[in-house]
Amino acid sequence: MNYNQLKLDIIEYSKTIGIDKIGFTTARTFDTLKNRLLQQQALNYQSGFEEPDINKRVNPALLIDQPRSIISIALAYPSKMKVRVVSKKGERRGIFCRASWGTDYHVVLRDRLKKLEDYILSKVPDAALKSMVDTGELSDRAVAQRAGIGWSGKNCAIITPEFGSYVYLAEMITNLPFEPDEPMEDRCGECNKCVDVCPTGALIQGGQINAQRCIAFLTQTKGFLPDEFRDKLGNRLYGCDTCQTVCPENKGKDFHIHAEMEPDPEIAKPLLKPLLRISNKEFKEKFGHVSGSWRGKKPIQRNALIALAHYKDESAVNEMIAVLTEDPRPVLRGTAAWALGKIGVEKGRQALEAAKEKERDEEVLAEIDKGMKFFLESEGS
Repeated sequence: MNYNQLKLDIIEYSKTIGIDKIGFTTARTFDTLKNRLLQQQALNYQSGFEEPDINKRVNPALLIDQPRSIISIALAYPSKMKVRVVSKKGERRGIFCRASWGTDYHVVLRDRLKKLEDYILSKVPDAALKSMVDTGELSDRAVAQRAGIGWSGKNCAIITPEFGSYVYLAEMITNLPFEPDEPMEDRCGECNKCVDVCPTGALIQGGQINAQRCIAFLTQTKGFLPDEFRDKLGNRLYGCDTCQTVCPENKGKDFHIHAEMEPDPEIAKPLLKPLLRISNKEFKEKFGHVSGSWRGKKPIQRNALIALAHYKDESAVNEMIAVLTEDPRPVLRGTAAWALGKIGVEKGRQALEAAKEKERDEEVLAEIDKGMKFFLESEGS
């Protein structure tokens, strides 16, 4: 088998199935990554969504027998909406990050990987292959960096010269001995914009992130959002793009290559108030196909309440009172109480006072007290 020719054939085929960039690397262990992951673990900087076994994250030999190489792929996604919707008084909108625009990228990339697998197997029927997207054991970024897809930026994203960091990544481990590509030289240089502007200081230094402070992670949690992050959330419902939008390498980068990734503005930037009363069925029908729905509607609704408080949207007070008094979920009741205090209208105060008499959940009562405190502070100022 001429593996150099096969590699060229795979590269050519990848272009026909909607893969924007492809790279090859060895299947040796990711020793540098292991040290970094151990440090992250020791500092409690992990999100908890990762594969817990660090050895599996860095050693392809634990995932398939006798791996020889890894193929890394990248697909570019849009950074701008072709059709824009505007958030205005009384009709405030939240925002899903760009990585949750269009069809769930896991679905899109798995489709590309399946086609690539089928092609390789048509050439080498007994090839051993294992593909993964995001939730697999390996680090997509570590593989992409070593395969020459791009360099690992200070914002902890892979940055490509062609598409900036607006790329989805996936990889395939194989037992085929492909010639590895050269890693790309780091081009961040002295630039530190992403670290400097991170809303919560989650980027500790170039290339190191405390996921526990990252807004992208925090928007996906299901409990009460810690107080220190609520005012930082803005109108974000899922994810955060700040470290991407400020990156000079992303300036002017906006690619509309894949129809599946085109955002529906009413989904990517939805009205906030209807989210407070959306049913499970309605949520699944409207948002179920996007990656930002994977945790269900509860985190999105909690974030919507915080976003409405951010806007001080008085037109949402009645909906918030309904959540405070009727919702069975303590996190939603409590967040509504806090939000009513932030908005600060008299009707909200009365609702908080009434709710305090009936509420039995200690955490919700604490949030009601926070809401009441906002009124006391405004009276004292």
